[in-house]
Amino acid sequence: MLELKNVHAHYGKVHVLQENSLRVENGEAVALLGRNGVGKTTTLKTIMGLVKATGGEISFNGTQLSEIAPHKIPGQGIGYVPQGRGIFPTLSVRENLEIGLSKSPPPETTDYVFERFPRLKERLEQSGGTLSGGEQQMLAIARCLVLKPRLLILDEPTEGIMPILVQDIRREIKAVNDVGVSILLVEQNIKTALKLCSRIYIMEKGSVVHEARAEDLKDDKDTLHRYLGVTV
Repeated sequence: MLELKNVHAHYGKVHVLQENSLRVENGEAVALLGRNGVGKTTTLKTIMGLVKATGGEISFNGTQLSEIAPHKIPGQGIGYVPQGRGIFPTLSVRENLEIGLSKSPPPETTDYVFERFPRLKERLEQSGGTLSGGEQQMLAIARCLVLKPRLLILDEPTEGIMPILVQDIRREIKAVNDVGVSILLVEQNIKTALKLCSRIYIMEKGSVVHEARAEDLKDDKDTLHRYLGVTV
């Protein structure tokens, strides 16, 4: 489905991504882990065309994403929830959900979204900026779901959110994956990544340096400590 082959990217003269490679298969949930500053967010932005790849290939279902304008990439079937959520705080929940659409989504789509996130249905006319951090994250995910993506890319979806809402968001991401939507997740919460994803990539200094099944990585204390500085 999604494949990165030897991708390079620069910020000015700084070589941020260096021969970075990964893949996400149809219906799969994959996590991209690593310490701060290793290039995880840049990898996601490069997939979405927000940072230009300076080498390598990025393909989605056989289409070269680097040949598509960034604003057209979501139309390929990719939903992107950036770090910091990226909602429009002065717009209502309804307006946030419908922004970018040529017409209101059909009832079956909104029913599915509100089944996933019933809190949003209760707050349809409320401004996005007045929602809690967890509710804003729900809104950011829901805004992608109305576009019916085949792949959902999430950058730190549980960052800065109360533990009780982290559980809700984790549950709904899994539910989205369970109906066949592929997931690419960047997450500092290692336990969340291991629970949601079947395969894990670990980045260091701009490229993937380790790949493992989640069930194997959970018990690999040496690798977790070496690359992430944590134990599970």
